[in-house]
Amino acid sequence: MSDVMGGPALFIGGDTTFVLLVRPELDPADAGVRAAAERAGVTAEEFAGPGNVWALVLDDDFECDGGFELPGLRDAEVDDFAERLQAALGVGGPFTVEAGAVLRLDGRPEGEGYVFTAHATPPEPEGAPTVSLQTGTIPTATLLADLEAFRGSLA
Repeated sequence: MSDVMGGPALFIGGDTTFVLLVRPELDPADAGVRAAAERAGVTAEEFAGPGNVWALVLDDDFECDGGFELPGLRDAEVDDFAERLQAALGVGGPFTVEAGAVLRLDGRPEGEGYVFTAHATPPEPEGAPTVSLQTGTIPTATLLADLEAFRGSLA
């Protein structure tokens, strides 16, 4: 889990190859937010936004990085995804967990952890291509602890 964005975030991957499911909550009082808002020509409150829109960010060695917002995605749906991922990790063996038509994680055991292939399809524009990336090995115990903390941050 990561709180870099100020809101709940589920980080799956390593330093350069990762999938991040995040609901950023920017603080309008933060100096960096105020400076960015000024450069954008809007108020800090407008720049920070409502803080309730989920986003999916993917990065693969800084070559196929990208991300997109997931308007309408509710915390309960994100929690369901995290719960199904936890359950699959608890069973062991290869698995697939989907978050609607937007994200599919294929996990396969490797040593003391899992390697994931993530397939993400942006909701807009319609017909946007699916982006895929593969993570390195993520220790199972670390990922289970991160999932538990992430789910707790949604409560």
